Amino acid sequence: MPIAAEPQQAEKVTDGDLEISRVPCKSPPKVSAAERRWTVYDFDIGKPLGRGKFGHVYLAREKRSNQIVALKVLFKSQLKQSQVEHQVRREVEIQSHLRHPNILRLYGYFYDETRVYLLLEYAAKGELYKELQKCTYFSERRTATGELKIADFGWSVRTFNRRQTMCGTLDYLPPEMVESAEHDANVDIWSLGILCYEFLYGVPPFEAKEHSDTYRRIVNVDLKFPSIPIVSPGAKDLISQMLVKDSSQRLPLHRLLQHPWIVQNANPSGVYSV
Repeated sequence: MPIAAEPQQAEKVTDGDLEISRVPCKSPPKVSAAERRWTVYDFDIGKPLGRGKFGHVYLAREKRSNQIVALKVLFKSQLKQSQVEHQVRREVEIQSHLRHPNILRLYGYFYDETRVYLLLEYAAKGELYKELQKCTYFSERRTATGELKIADFGWSVRTFNRRQTMCGTLDYLPPEMVESAEHDANVDIWSLGILCYEFLYGVPPFEAKEHSDTYRRIVNVDLKFPSIPIVSPGAKDLISQMLVKDSSQRLPLHRLLQHPWIVQNANPSGVYSV
């Protein structure tokens, strides 16, 4: 899930007895490996930030370091019932080793008899989709600037081979996955194209009332650019080069960043400003 990047200025959050007015920092709580055996009592728990099928996310403060984090609480019984324990293990394994400004940090985890707790970087602007709903669509400058963070790696894999497993949200799946064919990392180029389109128009390009119609539009790459809102030819060209049925012909990442529309519109600092 893309997450909007956090602001750099200090903020004040009040919830019951928890009042926070510190700038979230980007490093994990400073304790030694031997000490890093947290319990829920090591945290001041604040307001809920979100909830999902398997648990909730809360604003929290680690008492020893005073660091602000997002505490993701997962219920073991629900994980077991839905048989997704493996996805949680994979999320921890992959995300804990990733270090990138556009990837939400996983600082660590702990558990008790009934719950699993993930310590995540706090991204104060919340979920990107909700921001898009509020704005209806984004400007070209905002779309081109990488002010977001990727989270939730439960369905991610480490792979150097072609795969046939299909998982993901239908609107973002490429033709090769819809047709249950082999696929590789180029599926991510397709998904980037879908997101770019959705940011600029407010809806994914192949959306339809029925799933069967969405499948058909994806397979046929039935790509249409509405007249409203007005989108530049450069943006349309970039999207068209990413949403190509033959995955080997999609614009590779290094060339994507060199595309004239990205160069013209993206803020080199990675921070969007009005």
